[in-house]
Amino acid sequence: MSVTAFTNATLICPIGGEIRGQTLLVENGVITGTGSAPEGATVIDCGGRLLAPGIVDLGVFKVDRAACRAGGIVRIGLMPDQSPVLDDPGVVQRAALIGRPDLWIHPIAAATRSLAGTDLAEMAVCVSAGAKAVGTGRGWIADSGVMHRVLAYAGDLGLTVIAHAEDGGLAADAVATEGETASRLGLPSAPAIAESLAIARDLMLAEETGAKLHIRQVTTAAGFDLVRAAKRRGVKVTCGITPAHLHLSDIAITDFRTFARLSPPLRDESDRKAALAAVADGTVDVIGSGHDPHGPESKRLPFVDAEAGMAGAETLLPLALMLVRDERITLPRLFTLLAANPARILGLDTGTLEPGKPADLMLFDADKPWMVSGDAFASAGNTPFDGFPVQGRALRLWKAGREIA
Repeated sequence: MSVTAFTNATLICPIGGEIRGQTLLVENGVITGTGSAPEGATVIDCGGRLLAPGIVDLGVFKVDRAACRAGGIVRIGLMPDQSPVLDDPGVVQRAALIGRPDLWIHPIAAATRSLAGTDLAEMAVCVSAGAKAVGTGRGWIADSGVMHRVLAYAGDLGLTVIAHAEDGGLAADAVATEGETASRLGLPSAPAIAESLAIARDLMLAEETGAKLHIRQVTTAAGFDLVRAAKRRGVKVTCGITPAHLHLSDIAITDFRTFARLSPPLRDESDRKAALAAVADGTVDVIGSGHDPHGPESKRLPFVDAEAGMAGAETLLPLALMLVRDERITLPRLFTLLAANPARILGLDTGTLEPGKPADLMLFDADKPWMVSGDAFASAGNTPFDGFPVQGRALRLWKAGREIA
């Protein structure tokens, strides 16, 4: 038997809370509990730092092992918007295997063939190939009949449907949120209600079918109100957000900053404040990186022509830690949002430091200051936080008890 003892650490567990002065024991890649290090154990001195579950990043568009390693991410929920689309069991199976053993990739299969929003994909076959959920990808399924069938089929399979929430009829050609900033810049824009319209319909269909629905990003006050009300009614709904929509408003696109062109677009300040409140009151279930990096050939273009998306894996931890420093949530609650809840939505038995869970661990320094520099990223460095001072770094990472170099 191989036993490893992690000593001199503060344990951060979504279930157990913040525990000081305890040694975490790992045997053959599985957490066995806390206690004294047995004779012959491999002892890892954590130097007084914080030891938490490795991040489970739900809703990633590109596999970037180096970026995930730097960001403390051990598992990703890979979006179906790949080339080729994840709508075929062979493609799903390959996607699930390419990152191991350092990074476990959990494919989100396409809900419809080629993500076209018309014909249902072979969900059951894709599940047998390793898919952990089904999703609509970057787009919204406009046909309510199709979305109803997607939810009903996924519900029968016990799968969560991961949906993008923007009414395509309003948001199709928009690159910004309707308001003062978009008007001043002369950009094609859509009203923020495009999100709440999409959410309202999908919530009604989820309630009708009894299916599990995860809205990958909710970014408006009206959207959060709809999710809150649905949860009170017992609808099986969860929702997520990225740090960009928590810390930036649409003012960030001033001077046509294409690094701040995102999907959904940045909202006004009142919606940003509503997002922070939704994290604090428990409406938000997941904080994900939304990792969708693009090189200069896609970003250094006129704003309307630039691709939407940002590199987010390496800044997820420090930007999320700002919520703890601002006393909006606790550290254990943060790792519920970063690890335990994403794992639960994907049906994974991980994300906590409970006995019997895989030893997917991250040692980090919550106070280490650094400056975000896209040029130093392991992936394409298109981040709207370039030059932003932050605190918090992943120091060491273990997957199933094996350290990732």
